[in-house]
Amino acid sequence: MHFGVVRFPGSNCDQDMIDALGSILGHQVSAIWHKDRDLKGVDAVVLPGGFSYGDYLRSGAIARFSPVMEEVLRFAEQGGFVLGVCNGFQVLCESGLLPGALLANDNQRFICKNIELIVASFNSPITAELEAEKTYTIPIAHGEGRYYADAETIERLEDNGQILFRYANEEGEANEQTNPNGSVANIAGVCNEGRNVMGMMPHPERAVDPALGNVDGTPLLQSMITFMQEQTALS
Repeated sequence: MHFGVVRFPGSNCDQDMIDALGSILGHQVSAIWHKDRDLKGVDAVVLPGGFSYGDYLRSGAIARFSPVMEEVLRFAEQGGFVLGVCNGFQVLCESGLLPGALLANDNQRFICKNIELIVASFNSPITAELEAEKTYTIPIAHGEGRYYADAETIERLEDNGQILFRYANEEGEANEQTNPNGSVANIAGVCNEGRNVMGMMPHPERAVDPALGNVDGTPLLQSMITFMQEQTALS
């Protein structure tokens, strides 16, 4: 598979994602500058974490106007796979590719720690191959990670199986005590109705190297890769 990782001014997790997909998982990865209008024939686009444009106005609010986002929107509308992680998730919500918004954490503090995730829906590329009874330890690092959408949107996401991950504890319980940032319904990740655009606040690319003592992010990225490979074989 060929991945394109977009670099905005202020991105700081782009190299982490390039290393995870390329050096560790063994796939071709191209860095794509925010002013580029050529997606280089990639099979999937990844919007990484960081602080695009310094998070001025709102996180992701300026990045959505980068020239590359016109191509990403076109790519997604044609069924191309897009993954946004942390700041990338914020950019996808700001651009309208994903529903909802990411607001300031309810404690008004930047949070950087490992959390537990449970899978809320297996009907997406990044969750299709995951285990139902397992919790996944994945790092978070954000100041504006509180997912919000109105009640009607949340109900639609629930009914359509578009909620991908929830914050939980090691026993797989998702409740107020296991919610690190105040996200509505403990939501940590969602997808669009077409299931080809996915966003999540936790950083799977930071949990793929045995040298770091945590490889729980590997199954998430590998699930997306396997799904894409199967789709390519069918086409």
